Amino acid sequence: MWFGKFLDIKDQVETETSEFKKKLFADIKKDKLTPLEFTILENIFTHEEISGYDLIHYLNEHFAGTWEAKSGTIYPILSKLKTQGFLKTRKVKSPIGPLKTLYQLTEAGKEILKGKVNQHFLDQIKFVENFLNELISIYIHSFPEEEHNDKISEVQDLIKKTFENIAKNIPLTVAFKEMCPKCKNQIERKCVFCPHCGEPMYSNKSEHSDLENENIKT
Repeated sequence: MWFGKFLDIKDQVETETSEFKKKLFADIKKDKLTPLEFTILENIFTHEEISGYDLIHYLNEHFAGTWEAKSGTIYPILSKLKTQGFLKTRKVKSPIGPLKTLYQLTEAGKEILKGKVNQHFLDQIKFVENFLNELISIYIHSFPEEEHNDKISEVQDLIKKTFENIAKNIPLTVAFKEMCPKCKNQIERKCVFCPHCGEPMYSNKSEHSDLENENIKT
């Protein structure tokens, strides 16, 4: 999440000198992206291609309980991002009924996303560091003073484990692969159903029921 910062993409589009990229950006019809729009594009980029249902699921994992993504909010944004040239869609068969829509970034969408992340990466890392320091200080001071030393040790251990996990997961974030249990094809993104044969990737019945409802809506 880009922490309340609107990302101006006008400069990236207008200052591009490559004729190829000028043509690539010709269909982009938006000057700025909201933090939520940018986070949605990041999530779709990570999974390469994803249904609206899966996107909402992973957005809620992303926000970790601090905000709830709902279909009434996310689907209109997806529709706008498609109209504005950032996304494209295709329909695939669903093993539980109607066709479902899969979203992926256009080439222009990918270039804008990568350019903005590259431009702001170090700033965002520093922001995360500052934010964590402030959050930790307030958290520790929410306990009686006699407990501060214990809480400092607990938080130090937690932060150490958290950043160890981040470092370990870097290769996985670059190249995620999973094998379909039915057709044995490799899938390079997380999804509920195999994009090759439609086989459910998870056995959770409530997930299938929710996805069926989502497909009916779309």
